[in-house]
Amino acid sequence: MSAPAAPPRVLTVAGSDSGGGAGIQADLKTMLALGVHGMSVITAVTAQNSVGVQGAWELPVEAVRAQYRSVVDDIGVQAVKTGMLASAELVEAVAGLLAGTGVPVVVDPVGVSKHGDPLLAASALDSVRTKLLPLATVATPNLDETAQLTGVRVESEEQLREAAAAVLAHGPRWVLIKGGHLPGDAVDLLTDGVEEHWLRAPRYDNRHTHGTGCTLASAIAAQLAKGHSVPEAVAAAKRYVTGAIAAGFALGAGIGPVDHAWDLGPGGHAA
Repeated sequence: MSAPAAPPRVLTVAGSDSGGGAGIQADLKTMLALGVHGMSVITAVTAQNSVGVQGAWELPVEAVRAQYRSVVDDIGVQAVKTGMLASAELVEAVAGLLAGTGVPVVVDPVGVSKHGDPLLAASALDSVRTKLLPLATVATPNLDETAQLTGVRVESEEQLREAAAAVLAHGPRWVLIKGGHLPGDAVDLLTDGVEEHWLRAPRYDNRHTHGTGCTLASAIAAQLAKGHSVPEAVAAAKRYVTGAIAAGFALGAGIGPVDHAWDLGPGGHAA
């Protein structure tokens, strides 16, 4: 009897979160929940828990490059997601690797943690703008990251369009501006500069949202690996992450994680 066919493969290039709520750990949980095979290139190790980031150590560029080549050259990938890249040197190395891979790329331009801890050197911002964003199939900045990258500060839903145009000027095919920090419903704008998709979800009164950005970007990558269009992939990912936020649970003394297993039925945490 022959072995079952492998599911679509998705690679996350990001930092490790020792608390398990964000980063590589959130990415792999999301990929498992959405039926794809997750693989990882670890760019940095953090000492992190529910109250903050106590330390971060980036890996050498050669270690990042070796992990990437090892996975891509043997196993292959259908989509790649990038998260915490820490330094200009790492951003440029990862951009060079992505440029030769030829699959959809979801860029989550991680700048700060949920607790406000910086996860990207200021000197790396220019490399993100000029080297990484032009390779993105979809870029997924939140409002703080949008301001860091473009100088556009969004304080109302009407300004999401201006922010999207400013990010698109750096070259991604699509941008998803995440308006989760605005009052009212959680509204995001997905656009390629021509098409616009406004994605709305109810705002849940739940502070346990650690890992939301990582989870959303990984969910988009998973759906792209399955062959969905960008608007289909983002809409499905938004539904998944909205459910995960609603089911987020307390952990430790601070902000707990979203529940990646919320939709798994009996045996999942939400069952």
